[in-house]
Parts: sequence; structure tokens; C-alpha cells
Amino acid sequence: MGTNTIIPTLVSLEKVRAAAERARPHVMRTPLTPVEGALLKLECLQPTGSFKVRGFFAAALALPQERLRSGLITVSAGNAAQACAYVAHHLGVPCRVVTYDTTAPIKIDGMKRWGARPIQMPREELLSWLATEAWRGEPETFIHPFADQEVIAGHGGLGLELLEDLPEVARVLVAVGGGALISGVASALKGSRPDIEVIGVQSDGYALWPRVLAGERNAPIKPETIADGTTAPFDPRMFELMKECVDRWLIVPEPRLKAAIPEIAATAKVVAEGAGALPYAALEQLEPGPITVAVVSGGNIHPTLLASLLR
Repeated sequence: MGTNTIIPTLVSLEKVRAAAERARPHVMRTPLTPVEGALLKLECLQPTGSFKVRGFFAAALALPQERLRSGLITVSAGNAAQACAYVAHHLGVPCRVVTYDTTAPIKIDGMKRWGARPIQMPREELLSWLATEAWRGEPETFIHPFADQEVIAGHGGLGLELLEDLPEVARVLVAVGGGALISGVASALKGSRPDIEVIGVQSDGYALWPRVLAGERNAPIKPETIADGTTAPFDPRMFELMKECVDRWLIVPEPRLKAAIPEIAATAKVVAEGAGALPYAALEQLEPGPITVAVVSGGNIHPTLLASLLR
């Protein structure tokens, strides 16, 4: 069983509010902390160390009871898998997660901690499993990590918090992988204030979306970035939505991203993984002035990598 939702346009504000309300008792209202020229939205403080719990609680709690009882299954480089495991644990249902054989051990441990069974595959095998919708033959209910309207709406709760806590916000930077986080945030922000600029950020080690939107849909890209949370494959179901919700793109050179992780630790006392640090790393590319938020989407960085970057 599973979902195969096509998302052609921004999610309605009503749907975002309903999804955020379902997730609200189970997720953290994350704080804003200042850095030079911006504020950081600390989604790295969520229960599993990333924003993903917002969307997975929203999606799981929208399921009919019989589908929820069958258990949950997802596919992920790590953070969505941990979120799915955490949600399943708290809702008392089984969970399996399909993930890369290169997934960081800290993320594998996080899946197991909440009772999920990880199924590790080489990248190409995993992408084939996803592209052929092999999950349809599994007994559990599949929650797509990004091409799912309820997941996107749940992530929009982050945007609602920004509007409530910082009504004067003018632009928001979000790291982009599959596109669910930025789509949800944009749906919340632009559904209330269309003038807010939503900026997508990727590393030059995997600048998939700018290439796709420029017409290079079939150009293979090998991930060469520490921002493994942004290395999701292109899914055509997200194409029109991404065109609509992202106002512009910033590409961060990989050396700058690596430098940003110790920098954000020193200046903001925040431990961010690669994807989480991307918006902060991109701030230097912006003109000063407008009130700006950079979303620190996750903090699940392998201790060995963190130590090497802190040297």
C-alpha cells in the first residue's frame, strides 16, 4: 500500500493549518536565534534532529486506522527514516525503512533506536526500488518522504510558526532535497503573504534543481557533497510545485559549506549537518537589509565528520 500524490500547485493554507494542528502535540515549536544578518530557525532541535517529524506525524495521523495499523515504510538517506521510525514508535505501529548502504551510522542508529528495521541498498538499487514503486507490494503503508501532500502540508507548520513569531519576515532560505520542506514552508508563507521571498539552497556538489529547472532533466548527477540530506533524486511530480514555490536559487560551493559547519557552531552554538548548514552558508550571497531567516533543517552529522571539520 502507499501514496502516489501529484502536487501541481502550492498546498492550501487550510490544509497546512490542519496538518500542523495534527502534528502540533508531537513536535517542538523551534526557536529563532540571531546571527549576523539573519535569524536561524532551529529545526535541528526536533526530537529526531530534523524537521522531518512534522510531515510524518501529519501524514501518519491522516491515515485511516486500518492503514496505520498495518505499519509504515519509507525510503530515505536518513532523516526521513528516523522520523518515520519515531512516528511509528509513538503511534504503536511497526516500521521499516529503505535507505542507502552509505547512510551515516548515526542515522542508522537513530532508526533502530525507535524500533524500525533498516533495509540498506546501493544507491542505484534504491532509486530503482523507488522509481518502480516496489513499495506497492509491501504490507505496510508507504509514506513518500517528499512527494506526498500531507507530508508537505505538515512541514508547512514551520512556516506558520515563522509568521507568528516573526511577522515582519521578508525572505526565508531553505535547503532543498526532494522539495517537501521548501514546498510546505512556501505554501504557509505565500498563502498568508505572497510577498515573502522563498530561496532554495543547494550545494554545487549536487545542484540538481537549478539544472532540472533549466531544462536538464535527464542529466545524471553524482552526489559529491556532505549535504547528504539534499541528494534525493528528481521526481517529476514535484516539478511544477518547485517552479511555483521557489523565487530564486543559491548554490553554495562545497568548500564554503564545509567551513560553515564549524562557523555556525562557534557563532550560534548550533550543531548542524551538511543540509542544515546550507542556508547559513548561503547568507553571504545575499544583499543586506530585508529580515531574513535561514532554516537549520537538521543536526544529524556523524561525529567523525564533525570532528574533522572542527579542526
